[in-house]
Amino acid sequence: MQLLKDRILKDGVVKPGNVLKVDSFLNHQMDIALINEIGREFRRRFPGDKVTKILTIEASGIGIACIAAQYFQVPVIFAKKAQSINIDGEVYHSQVESFTHKRVYDVILSKKFLGPEDHVLIIDDFLANGCALLGLIDIVKSAGASIEGAGIVIEKGFQDGGRKIRDMGIRVESLAIVDSMSDTSLTFR
Repeated sequence: MQLLKDRILKDGVVKPGNVLKVDSFLNHQMDIALINEIGREFRRRFPGDKVTKILTIEASGIGIACIAAQYFQVPVIFAKKAQSINIDGEVYHSQVESFTHKRVYDVILSKKFLGPEDHVLIIDDFLANGCALLGLIDIVKSAGASIEGAGIVIEKGFQDGGRKIRDMGIRVESLAIVDSMSDTSLTFR
């Protein structure tokens, strides 16, 4: 998606440790016009009518998933990174290691929102090592639901997460795949 790639080149910042900061337009401050185009593009790439739920993980994926859901006309559900008193009943859970936060989260999703009848599209902002996506896949499988695919805004193609997920037979559609990053340059596939 050229619009996204242009924005990454213009406003993205590469930090040491292969961290790409896009917080000025994607996951802290959000450019809604850009995210609207991202949602439209996910719908174009997943044109069938099978999707019944969009699943993401808190927090950065929620806004993107909500805008994409308008094009699919389905609800958004998200895995939470902490148990809270307002989550009652049984939950699905999986452990997820965060690349940027360098910690492991036990993510949860209430069982009342996901079941075997659902066809799930997973949406997230980044795919690096694949830990978050693998955790969400685990939750979908635990529910007995079907995975229709994963829509990723930015994939770090030089890390192995995308390969791992694709090797599982899951369709991954990434809108921008970064092939390499350094302090002075960034290239796309």
